Amino acid sequence: MKRRDFILATVGGTILLSKAQAQQTPPVVGVLANGSQQAVRSNPTMLSVKARLAEMGYVEGRNLTLEYRAADDQLDRLPSLAADLVQRRVAVIAAFSGPAISAAKAATTSIPIVFFTGFDPVTSGFVKSLNRPGGNVTGVSILAAELNLKRLELLHELVPTAKTIAFLHTQTTIKSEDPFQKDMQQAAKTIGVNWLTLDVTSATDLDQAFARAESDGVGAVIVNSDAVFLNNRQKVISLAASHRLPAMYFVREYAAEGGLISYGPNYNDTFRQVGEIIGRVLQGEKPEDLPVRQVTKIDLAINAKTANSLALTLPATLLARADEVIE
Repeated sequence: MKRRDFILATVGGTILLSKAQAQQTPPVVGVLANGSQQAVRSNPTMLSVKARLAEMGYVEGRNLTLEYRAADDQLDRLPSLAADLVQRRVAVIAAFSGPAISAAKAATTSIPIVFFTGFDPVTSGFVKSLNRPGGNVTGVSILAAELNLKRLELLHELVPTAKTIAFLHTQTTIKSEDPFQKDMQQAAKTIGVNWLTLDVTSATDLDQAFARAESDGVGAVIVNSDAVFLNNRQKVISLAASHRLPAMYFVREYAAEGGLISYGPNYNDTFRQVGEIIGRVLQGEKPEDLPVRQVTKIDLAINAKTANSLALTLPATLLARADEVIE
């Protein structure tokens, strides 16, 4: 072989090898979250996402990398964390809260964003429509506003003596927030109950929120599906018990771990759907072609032992509707 041909062959082989290595580089999924990295990594919801991705052939540490960016409950940090993921050139951004979705959407119009949200995705401006999301955003949605109205109804049925019901949530600037709050206030007024909203941004706010609920004569509380409550589930259950406040939760795990009652979707199934959408995007599908999935199966779980400790009588009509009664 002539020297010139040898050099060309060597260079060409090096280029091909570089391309092959580049193709084998694991895709990076950026996870943008409100809480701490530890809470996000160990959260059962994240484990469900990873389990579905593994079934689709994407295994963390083998051919998939997850980059976590967590705001430690300081929501004003989310825009800079989202910008960092964009600079990292991740393949997908997974955002599991309303503020995280807003921050990711503001940071990029090209990197796919896959969300889970209880906010109305259209009213909140995350997507153009459910069937045709448009742009670079899609995901899974639960009808949180409707579910909270039902939670109020169920909690009132269980604790009819409660004259004031407190709503623990994290205040945001998302567009669908104000109409939702007005609807809840009106619904409470309709059934003759006072409505008290308590803002909880971080774990350090929880003690104060429950103390205020007790001092203000609150008879029961509804805990919203914000990340701060899910990431501090045991503390929330413990505070409700110590203040002897009947509490309605948004996912079964609370009732299974000692909470009074829950009404909401199966988070394991829901976040597996999130994982599937991320996997499909990694396989080359575009968010604009993937309709937003809406969770429609809702379960009612009641912890009879906790009800007994609070001296509550479980109505037969409520027991008949329960998907699970935990003894």
